[in-house]
Amino acid sequence: MKNKSSKILECVPNFSEGQNESVIIEIQKSIAKISGVKILHVDIGKSANRTVITFAGDPEAVVEAAFQAANKASELIDMTKHKGIHPRIGATDILPLVPVQCITLKEAKELSYLLARRIGNELKIPVYCYEQSALKSNRKKLENIRAGEYEGLKDKIADPLWKPDFGPSEFNAKSGATIIGARDFLVAYNVNLNTQSVEIASEIASKIRNSGKTIFDKKGNKKQIPGLFKSIKAIGWYIEEYHIAQVSMNLTDINETPMHIAFETVKELAKESGLEVTGSELIGLIPKKALIDAGTFYASDMKNVEVNNDDVLIKLAIEKMGLNKLKPFNTKERLIEYSLMQINC
Repeated sequence: MKNKSSKILECVPNFSEGQNESVIIEIQKSIAKISGVKILHVDIGKSANRTVITFAGDPEAVVEAAFQAANKASELIDMTKHKGIHPRIGATDILPLVPVQCITLKEAKELSYLLARRIGNELKIPVYCYEQSALKSNRKKLENIRAGEYEGLKDKIADPLWKPDFGPSEFNAKSGATIIGARDFLVAYNVNLNTQSVEIASEIASKIRNSGKTIFDKKGNKKQIPGLFKSIKAIGWYIEEYHIAQVSMNLTDINETPMHIAFETVKELAKESGLEVTGSELIGLIPKKALIDAGTFYASDMKNVEVNNDDVLIKLAIEKMGLNKLKPFNTKERLIEYSLMQINC
């Protein structure tokens, strides 16, 4: 059992498999067998053909579990056959390490290098380091490393500017490459639109994301139009199993741009296009405070709401943002504080 002074590291690997359940189960088993680690949540995306597994525990145990998961993914996932709507470059696409309790970003960074070196050397998979672990300035942003995706990886690795940080400098056709790094907590969040148009979803995404969009004037000169929020990364896509388009976001700083602000902004932009937002979807876990803040925001326009009751505010936030529209939203499973109780108790 852990106590509240124990170090807890979280890992949120993204695997390029969301359709073959047996493969996902085997990867989960490879994580669960490591003592000192607890799987907190598994999110399977069929259209994205991608699975996000959240686990946490003792830092060294988490790093071992991450390696074992990458090892199992390299055995069972063949990237030459992979198709999915989410950007990706490898079977184990990313392995973020997130400090949760009594551990610093600097410590997580050092652990990320140990993990990267081992995956590169033992599994012969090219590894790039990103976020706080970036060894080169052009590799800090995930989207820069993923540019060209798996299909362009062979040529990218051959470019001296994109020599991997760890592992071989040759293309691994079956496993692709893996991106590893220490980072702060982020929220993966998708907003549903009552349309199947990826074009409209992508246009909304370009208006809210930090990078904005590129336009060309009449002379062919390129100009970058910045988006509304510095702490949002976003794309538009179509989710086949739900028959809807979504604005898919990574909220990199929910203190700067809370989830409910992102939701309401997409709602307004959708309205300008003659569309409606039909709910939203959280991928992985979220801090309790984020939902309380959202509930407080919505309660400000309502009467007879118990603003001092966290459970009431959380329920209101789930209702207003439609977090349960696509699948049930269980707060005991989705709030990180409740999940950590499974480790700390």
